[in-house]
Amino acid sequence: MSNSLLKQELPAPGLIALTASLAAILQKNGWRMSTAESCTGGMIAAACTDLPGSSVWFDRGFVTYSNEAKTDMLGVPAELIGRHGAVSEEVARAMAQGAVTHSLAQAAVAVTGVAGPSGGSAEKPVGTVWLAWATPAGVISERCHFDGDRAAVRQATVLHALQRLVELLASQPTNRLIAK
Repeated sequence: MSNSLLKQELPAPGLIALTASLAAILQKNGWRMSTAESCTGGMIAAACTDLPGSSVWFDRGFVTYSNEAKTDMLGVPAELIGRHGAVSEEVARAMAQGAVTHSLAQAAVAVTGVAGPSGGSAEKPVGTVWLAWATPAGVISERCHFDGDRAAVRQATVLHALQRLVELLASQPTNRLIAK
């Protein structure tokens, strides 16, 4: 086994502080969160669960790398994926809603993108990521483009996903639950 496979990166101090802020908001409101990840392969869930005590506010993470997993685990309609592609606003939104529907969470973040180095197209170049957040106020989505290699795209996605979730939850009225 190579040394690179054995090397474990520690979370950046900024990511730890960001996750602690997220935890405080969720706990204050008695909410839990879940993740639905494709291109990040569980990195957002890992960042959340790196924080001690995360079992109080983190319910579960769905790693839905294949289209079949998105359909089976999150209920994303196969026709939606066929019509828009896995890397699309429609699929990201369905993933976020599916993460809430299939968990005990009131909030979720979903990501689907092209981390590279291959797999990009003229319409969806490497670095294209669709993110969606389900909160008690509803589902919102955003298309981003992150520069750099595969690791940089994935790390930027994790940071953006969590930063935006903190912003969204901080602006929510307290104790409003998503209808399941």
